[in-house]
Amino acid sequence: MNDIKMVTTDVLEIAYEEWGPADGSPVVLLHGFPYDVRAFDEVAPRLVRAGHRVIAPYLRGFGPTRFLDDSTQRSGQQGALGADLLALLDALDIDSAVLGGFDWGGRAACIVAALWPERVTGLVSAGGYNVQNLAAAGEPAPPAWEATYWYQYYFHGERGRLGLERNRDELCELLWRTWSPTWNFGPEVFAASSPSLHNPDFVDVVVHSYRHRYGLVEGDPRYDAIEAALAESPPILVPTIVLESGADGVLGADADDDRSQFVGPYGQERLANVGHNVPQQEPREFARSILDLAAGA
Repeated sequence: MNDIKMVTTDVLEIAYEEWGPADGSPVVLLHGFPYDVRAFDEVAPRLVRAGHRVIAPYLRGFGPTRFLDDSTQRSGQQGALGADLLALLDALDIDSAVLGGFDWGGRAACIVAALWPERVTGLVSAGGYNVQNLAAAGEPAPPAWEATYWYQYYFHGERGRLGLERNRDELCELLWRTWSPTWNFGPEVFAASSPSLHNPDFVDVVVHSYRHRYGLVEGDPRYDAIEAALAESPPILVPTIVLESGADGVLGADADDDRSQFVGPYGQERLANVGHNVPQQEPREFARSILDLAAGA
């Protein structure tokens, strides 16, 4: 584990780990649910060897990241994730960076790339255009996809909230294994990330995320403008590489289905035997994509 640093934004004290020279070209790596920055332990050294400054923040509700005010809504909505990333860049005086992320982190990266393209040198997104279409949240997906979303529906009720609270390690490790069925990680790998799931706000942020995206709860009004902009499905203009997993246990649309959302330079890599957690299962490919974009900047 790297030393943990902290930076204060308007809402959070964001914890992050940093590798490489302070004057290196910046790369920000963004984890998802229910993971943490350990997902990038084998990605970061590859980037550092190329001279990059690498920053991996703990998302709201994860690890040592904390809310500044007890009265702030523990929102997990997509607008909050994007706002947190933008605030991190501001707090660290980073004018622009290559962003790489998956799951929630990929969503945050896509949002900043779409709404503030001047802050993004390049984007690596696992899964494609990760911005949620909230207007279509009530439309049923194919049954095979719906079956893999069981955890989302579980969190819609109080039984699921209690299940996450009381059984978070067992539940989250189950998600790791079912979402990445070809990744044969040992128990020590999950154990390294488990402490991040015991953040005091973890359950509230996660439950809000999976309820808000289905229109079951209100969002934090401070993100209304961002949510309104995202409702227009803004295109991504920045150079992008999409990594498409061939063994992802969470089913959904193919990256080709949202190809039209990327209107700038674009590349796509299909990883046939890789599951949901791309950077931890296939760090070489994830790092190579970052380096390819950085080289072209």
